[in-house]
Amino acid sequence: MARRRRDFYEVLGVAKDAEDADIKRAYRELARQFHPDLNPAGAERFKEINEAYAVLSDAQLRARYDRWGHDGEGSGGLGSVVDVVEEVLGDVWRRRKKKQRGRDLRYTLEVTFEEAAFGCTRTISVPTSVPGAGDGTAASSSGPAREFSVVVPPGTREGAIKMMRGEGEPGQGGAAPGDLHVIVRVKDHPLFRREGHDVLCDVPLTMPQAALGAVLEVPTIDGPVKMRIPEGTQTGRVFRIRGRGVPRSAGKNAPRGDQLVKVIVRTPAELTPRQRELFEELARALGEVVPRRDDKKSGGILDRVRSLLD
Repeated sequence: MARRRRDFYEVLGVAKDAEDADIKRAYRELARQFHPDLNPAGAERFKEINEAYAVLSDAQLRARYDRWGHDGEGSGGLGSVVDVVEEVLGDVWRRRKKKQRGRDLRYTLEVTFEEAAFGCTRTISVPTSVPGAGDGTAASSSGPAREFSVVVPPGTREGAIKMMRGEGEPGQGGAAPGDLHVIVRVKDHPLFRREGHDVLCDVPLTMPQAALGAVLEVPTIDGPVKMRIPEGTQTGRVFRIRGRGVPRSAGKNAPRGDQLVKVIVRTPAELTPRQRELFEELARALGEVVPRRDDKKSGGILDRVRSLLD
């Protein structure tokens, strides 16, 4: 069934005695609303609007239409439609160009190793930005500062980004503002390193402790704990303290990784005469040949003892 064609004046929403300027104005407004580039669902309506304007914008075609209706239509008027469509699209794109979303801002938040592990809440101060100024970092912006409360969840890693929507650089021409990206930087710790949810650290051992065994006080992110070292421990051996690593999620009872303790046997750099005498006695007891102190071919007694422990 053929689609019933509506009256052209009704299509454009103008009276039959409307001036040319009123017809053009009505068409422009409808074209902006239903142009397929701007409104994909308006294709059929846009076609109908163009058809009506092609006739009513041409004096001869309009006169024939007023007398005969749709039966009196002829070709023509297309040039007027094309001109106005180009004008409409030009207005739209110029308006879009003036509207520009604000740029995102970046803020680097530095936290300690423990704060990243257990989580924390920090207050940051971000200068009010000026559109188009700086390089997108909060420090390059100007104006009065804005304060934000930033929650760093437990287990946060180096380089984690927390996005605060709409808190970046203001938009232009009524466009939306950008976002604020808070980038977490974790300070280096003098003792601890992180591998996944495990915490690693190195603990020094004396040669007697390694040979005879010992009970050491080992640092952890919860505080020092005692750990037993068995006799005959070799340098580089790794011990595991379960549940002393980084929390895997928020919550007081959240599961945690482990702490890995690597023991490093220290060899004394200088010996007293009595200490040297004891080491030489140990070397003989182990069946080692004790070199003379001026023996250039040997690495010395300490190297010999170190080789026994490695």
